Amino acid sequence: MEDQYIEITFETGSPGMNELLSAVLYGAEEIEGFEETQNTVIAYIPLGKYDGTFFERYVIPERITYSTRMIENRNWNQVWESEFKPVIVEDFVTIRAHFHSAEKQTLHEIIITPKMSFGTGHHATTWLMMNSLRKLDCRGKKVADFGTGTGILAILSSRLGALQVLAIDYDDWSIQNAAENIAMNECDNIDLLKTDAFPSEGPWDIIMANINLHTLLDNFERFSKCLNRDGRLIVSGILQKDMDILLAEANRFSLNFQHSLQKDGWMCMTFTI
Repeated sequence: MEDQYIEITFETGSPGMNELLSAVLYGAEEIEGFEETQNTVIAYIPLGKYDGTFFERYVIPERITYSTRMIENRNWNQVWESEFKPVIVEDFVTIRAHFHSAEKQTLHEIIITPKMSFGTGHHATTWLMMNSLRKLDCRGKKVADFGTGTGILAILSSRLGALQVLAIDYDDWSIQNAAENIAMNECDNIDLLKTDAFPSEGPWDIIMANINLHTLLDNFERFSKCLNRDGRLIVSGILQKDMDILLAEANRFSLNFQHSLQKDGWMCMTFTI
């Protein structure tokens, strides 16, 4: 285990620049963890994996400034867990950690072991995805969750009666965390797949993709080919200003826009074929 890390603080200035930076750094193997605020993205790289070519290999947008410093190793998950608070999505679902007391006040409850994986319910896009999923009938359906992170959306679709669920992510940390959370919630109809592209197998009744704009655009053709005739595609991880880009790409592959939800400058869009 590394004793020291390089902490890189990117001053993005906005959620939109956060998304742009995430697209640039997507798949950077040397980055071991991320923290995100409204105006910054902080990346942690083990000292042994950091070299002077890092910023040459990842072209950071000019508007984003950054600073670096060396920090001592710490129990990252212990620090993160101490700051984790339960998430309540209206009267629909509660997301709590295993160390929180059970105070079920919603229709569904999901218990997770919080780690540095995206999708704990705190981010607006996960909240939007859950509310969009609420509008659908998952009973007896085949569901794919692309960019599963902690596995929350896959678990929720299982809770809502899905027949079969495939949870997909490219990140080893996310796959491990999702597996723990799936087992903790006793969802025996969820399979995990490690890949960075949506699989060509199908068809699926519901496809969920809560990822960045760049990855969404790269996979729209596969989404359209793998979606059932009466199926639904739900996408998020996009800013309201990028709606026209998504609509144009959806139109290329005969995906019909159904409706959208917005929260804190982010949006979630639902399509059919």
